[in-house]
Amino acid sequence: MTMRPKPSGSFNIIFITIVAALGGLLFGYDTAVISGTIGFVRIKFDLDASMMGWVASSALVGCIIGCLFAGMLSDRYGRKKILILSAGLFAISAIGSAVSGHITELVLFRIAGGIGVGIASMLSPLYITEISPARLRGRLVSYNQFAIVSGILIVYFVNYFIADPVNNTWNILSGWRWMFGSEAIPAVLFLILLFFVPESPRWLAKNNRMGKSINVLERLGGSVYTDEEIKEIQHAEIVENGSFLQLFTKKIRFVLMIGIVLAILQQVTGINVFLYYAPEIFKKLGTGTSTALLQTIVVGSVNLTFTVVAILSVDRFGRKPLMIIGSLGMGVCLITMGLIAYFRQTEIWVLTFILGYIACFALSVGPVTWVIISEIFPTRIRGRAMSVSTVLLWTANWVVSLTFPILNENPWLTDRFHHGFSFWIYGFMCFILFIFMWKVVPETKGKSLEEIERLWSA
Repeated sequence: MTMRPKPSGSFNIIFITIVAALGGLLFGYDTAVISGTIGFVRIKFDLDASMMGWVASSALVGCIIGCLFAGMLSDRYGRKKILILSAGLFAISAIGSAVSGHITELVLFRIAGGIGVGIASMLSPLYITEISPARLRGRLVSYNQFAIVSGILIVYFVNYFIADPVNNTWNILSGWRWMFGSEAIPAVLFLILLFFVPESPRWLAKNNRMGKSINVLERLGGSVYTDEEIKEIQHAEIVENGSFLQLFTKKIRFVLMIGIVLAILQQVTGINVFLYYAPEIFKKLGTGTSTALLQTIVVGSVNLTFTVVAILSVDRFGRKPLMIIGSLGMGVCLITMGLIAYFRQTEIWVLTFILGYIACFALSVGPVTWVIISEIFPTRIRGRAMSVSTVLLWTANWVVSLTFPILNENPWLTDRFHHGFSFWIYGFMCFILFIFMWKVVPETKGKSLEEIERLWSA
């Protein structure tokens, strides 16, 4: 592998990454705001377990829709324009959810926000990938995961401070509305800042706008860096338009399978059960509303802290070691949590292993999965390939989020397993991920996007 020049425009790259990562922050904010609202919404609209699961997971239906079209739209109209669309949907969802007078209205606005999440979840890491130099790409794409967990932690704090620990009637009537509405502030900020970032240079080159692509690359890294990047881009022949049919050619099928399997396994290992339902899980252990929301903040803080560790480690130690260690640790924690629930042990042990599980996820599977699936696909079909992978990621997320309340409150299962059954299912999936990373997925640390593409042609 040849030595690559270091880009000189690091300030531009950092600024653009931060703006794009606001999509990740809104991704985290929008999906986790439900954790503080769902208990109050359940009482307000008198929901049973299945309807509670539907309301909590309805945004994920929108995520699936957003992912279905984000790749195609971004390949046609550009990464930047479709990110602007997602920012508008976030703002509409926040305001609409806050003023909803009927459960159907709330679900529809949550689906609209979910479409924004689906777009941002795919395009924010993809856009960062396409503007990043190889030596920094893992770290910069991990900033998007940092933004996601920051959004989760911020909304946990927002929910905690909005909720009235004394007047639960106010929480049921109005508190949850303010929780949903608070998202409008970062959504508008994201929308404004997007007008100050450039289009992806690789998308520009793919669409025969080489002059503009060169201008963007020079802003990002100077003339020497631009010359090297243009050589790589031209070598990859990215001016050839990609199509969905190309995803199933012999050369692409294997890499598409890697992206799909990683996307699904990231979700069926159970992470969003804890991010969406953490307060309700803690309430079942006997804590009050205020304490449950405070414990959720602890979960979010651990998530954020270990995501920082991942950002500092992913380009030093590589994608594969972090994923192998993290998935194994997650599996051990989940199996142990199931045993604790089965034998009805104390609350402190449950919290301890939840935090251990969150730490392992944040160190590895959370950020590194996004890094891998954003960099392994050839540029000419990256948008469509990431769209397929991310659709299946959100589909898996939806299934897990919809079924958890049903599994957790099923009398037959609780009588026999005492709320431990679902933890064992998720733990088993962690061990599947461990084996898949160990045996199938290659290391991509330090390689340019075009060098990674040549891996699949060898």
